[in-house]
Amino acid sequence: MSNLVVVGAQWGDEGKGKIVDLLSQEVSAVVRFQGGNNAGHTVSVGGRTYILQLIPSGILHPGKMCLIGNGVVVDPVVLCREMDMLAGRGTDVGPARLKLSRKAHLIMPYHKALDQAREESRAGGRIGTTGQGIGPCYEDKTARVGIRACDLEDPALLREKAAHALKEKNALLVGLYGKAPVSLDSVMEDLEAVAGRVALHLADVSAELAACEDAGGSIMFEGAQGVHLDVDHGTYPFVTSSSTVAGNAAAGAGVAPSRLGRIVGIVKAYVTRVGSGPFPTELPDATGKFLGRRGAEFGSVTGRPRRCGWQDLVLVREAVRLCGITEIALTKLDVLSGLDELKICTAYRSQDRTLPFPPQAEKALEQVSPVYESLPGWTENLEGADAWEDLPRAARDYVLRLEELAGVPVTIVSVGPDRRQTFFR
Repeated sequence: MSNLVVVGAQWGDEGKGKIVDLLSQEVSAVVRFQGGNNAGHTVSVGGRTYILQLIPSGILHPGKMCLIGNGVVVDPVVLCREMDMLAGRGTDVGPARLKLSRKAHLIMPYHKALDQAREESRAGGRIGTTGQGIGPCYEDKTARVGIRACDLEDPALLREKAAHALKEKNALLVGLYGKAPVSLDSVMEDLEAVAGRVALHLADVSAELAACEDAGGSIMFEGAQGVHLDVDHGTYPFVTSSSTVAGNAAAGAGVAPSRLGRIVGIVKAYVTRVGSGPFPTELPDATGKFLGRRGAEFGSVTGRPRRCGWQDLVLVREAVRLCGITEIALTKLDVLSGLDELKICTAYRSQDRTLPFPPQAEKALEQVSPVYESLPGWTENLEGADAWEDLPRAARDYVLRLEELAGVPVTIVSVGPDRRQTFFR
């Protein structure tokens, strides 16, 4: 298998963890290239469910090297907690196998305090942030005042940089938001508790990936969130703080763009969204509740219920265009069983225009109407399907129509949460 990039083609929660876990069998290394612990990748193996927030989903395959790239923002406390969870279940998370880029920026306690204070102050205009400090950490990175993982190896520099950052952060927390200041000593105590342990995993991720390829190995680049939460190309301002498109895999992992290879777009058989933001095909009715209940649509990190709606091929089409998606992995097809009629949004209507791609003005997506195409549903339970031929005719027709509208082949179909409930076409 050549190198490949895995991205979510909707608003996240498409099932990236499961697909990364599945495809990890065929590669030598898996690397996360953006985001932080604001998104959880859920993997079910042998009756056990794992929610991974920072560590690549390939960690559940023995012998696979797993790396956290420079484009990821890392909460060191969360990373240690995740390592403890995996080690407690018998998974090897030693430094020889799990590596963290020295260039990755660290989420500090003051980032979380500021994130939460800002969201509270927005009242009815909330973005929907998880409050984990992701955005403020990326802000410090761009402002060139961030703390990087390599700083853990230099306690004096670490303290100096944290003290400098707190001057501004406390001015905002106290003066603007009326919150208590964050003390430098408490920040350093939190870091000292985990610094030595995290430092054991520090590496030059770019060099590790190059060595993997030189030895004849292949690499999977694992994205977080979804394409339409991209800070540049998503439904701004209801977006995440990093670039989620496939092209960012090169910058976020430290490889040349020519090394990326195949681009696998994960598409849920319907659409979900967590938090605020426009959602043209949302179903605030009994059908939406049916999808939420059948699909167990609750955020793996926040626990918030996900909004559910019909499949939106305008979104998928845009993801294909932005990322150069070469194939689609379709997840949660089994959730649609029991619906008499299925709808696919093929375009948007705005005033007297039909739009094949999302409009780009800030509030324009709130004003479009979906153009639907209807297909017959099916009643059969799909969870035992082991091959394409096992699906009822209506389910196959639905997949083929999605494939036709997206212009990209559907090569993987998932019909249940477990690793085994997936097949290749």
